[in-house]
Parts: sequence; C-alpha cells; structure tokens
Amino acid sequence: MPPEAGAASRAPFGVRLAAARAERGSLCVGIDPHPALLTAWGLEDTPAGLERFTLTVLDAVGPVAAALKPQVALYERHGARGLAVLETLLTRAAEADVLTIADAKRGDIGSTMQAYADAWLGEGRPLAADAVTLNPYLGFESLRPALDLAAATGRGVFVLALTSNPEGRSVQHVGGDASVARSIARAAAAENAAGRAGAGAAATGSVGLVVGATVGDAAGRLGLDLASLDGPILAPGVGAQGAGPRELEAAFGEALPFVLPTSSRAILAAGPDAAAVRQAAERTRDELA
Repeated sequence: MPPEAGAASRAPFGVRLAAARAERGSLCVGIDPHPALLTAWGLEDTPAGLERFTLTVLDAVGPVAAALKPQVALYERHGARGLAVLETLLTRAAEADVLTIADAKRGDIGSTMQAYADAWLGEGRPLAADAVTLNPYLGFESLRPALDLAAATGRGVFVLALTSNPEGRSVQHVGGDASVARSIARAAAAENAAGRAGAGAAATGSVGLVVGATVGDAAGRLGLDLASLDGPILAPGVGAQGAGPRELEAAFGEALPFVLPTSSRAILAAGPDAAAVRQAAERTRDELA
C-alpha cells in the first residue's frame, strides 16, 4: 500500500498533538507493564495479565492524557501474544482518538531502517502508532526512511537527544558547545523547518526530541536551543524518577510550552482500580499545568 493511502485526510502529528494538548492537557502517560507492577495489580505475568492491565490503563487515562506511550520491550518479552496485545492497544486507542507513541527506540541503516519505519509508521501496518521513538546514534541521517515515511503518513517521531541516564553522557555530552546532543537537536529543528517550507505553516512540527525531565541545566550547558525546535519534546522522568514542575522549568526554560511531560510508575501504581488510576493521572496533569 502506498504510504499516502488512507493518510490524505490525516493532519500532521504535530498538529494533532497540539489539539490533544489543548483539549486534555500536556501529560503523556507511559504504559510500562513491568512484571512487578502486574503482580502488584494482582495479575499474572502472562499475555492475559498483560492485556487486562493494558486495556484498563487505556480506558482509565486515555480520556485525560495528551498521549499514551507503551514501552514496546515489555510487550516483546511475551512474544507474539504480547505483540498482539500491543496491536490491540494501538487499534483501540486510534478508535478512541487517543494518540500513541510507541517507545521502541529503533535505529539502523538502509533497508533495515526502512523496515523499522514501515513497521511502526507505515499506513495499515498492525503496529503503526501515531509516533515512534528513534535512536540516532548511527547518524541522524540514518533515520531518513522513518523521517520521510512519518511525513508522508501524517505521523511523528521522537529522536533521542539528551537522556537522563548517567551512561548517556559518554556519548550525548561529547563535544561541549558542539556536543552530539546539540547536533541532533539542530538536525531535528532543520527537519521541522523543511516540513513547514514544503507543506505550509503548522502549529508544531512533527519531528520531536526525547530530553529527560531530570537533566537539569544540561541542555543550556551543551548549547541546545530547544525553543527553536518548533516540535514536541518528550520528557520522561516525571513522578517516580523525581521530576516535577520545578525540574521541568530548570531543564526546559523557554521551551517548556513544547514539552510533553511523561509519567508512568507514579500513575500506574494507583491501580488496579481504574478510577484511582484516572485520578492519579488527573492529579499529575493538574500539578504540571
């Protein structure tokens, strides 16, 4: 199927995300079905338990979150039946007009990258989400198949730029003012600028970055001009990892209006009662407003 088939009437991801944020607030809820969390919910660590957990979270927080971010690895560990649950989540979320970001962190070269792009962004593909996370450390341009397919199908990407894990510094911080993270951020901004030039002005670009909510002043020290991205910034680390409004302000400054703060454990721990999960999401969303 040509990538444009079925996508002609779909607004770009950046536009759809801006609309969702205006309606539901900026919170992104991570769906991370860790074995310990399934156990805490009284569920077995099986595909059946995974499905019950996943659909409960979708029903509970879909109406109050800007987007949902399933962690793909935690579905893959259940094999084909786990991926079937992920397919069900993506399908039902689309039917409910809930945006999804597949946290797959894919990255490769050539035909392999094209295959990853087709899997997560291709029109009519079972695992196609509204956006996918990408790993650029084979070179930003290695992501070209995904960047182009996302643009053709009205979907989006979030490129890893500045993560909060200590190991990330050994790559992302290298170069100081000419850091690897800065080069990635500049390349993403150029993609959004090119998209506007080719398709007219949009509310927000569809090429986003992943920047940890707990990175402190690292973006400023490394010379990242996040406000010039003109695209969404996925900021994991809210809640259980320690980030709140103060940490978001310190990390993002003028770019804060572009930030999609992401919380998982702090919200999911309220389960298995769906009403309690929704209340936790609403509380987090309102605290971040």
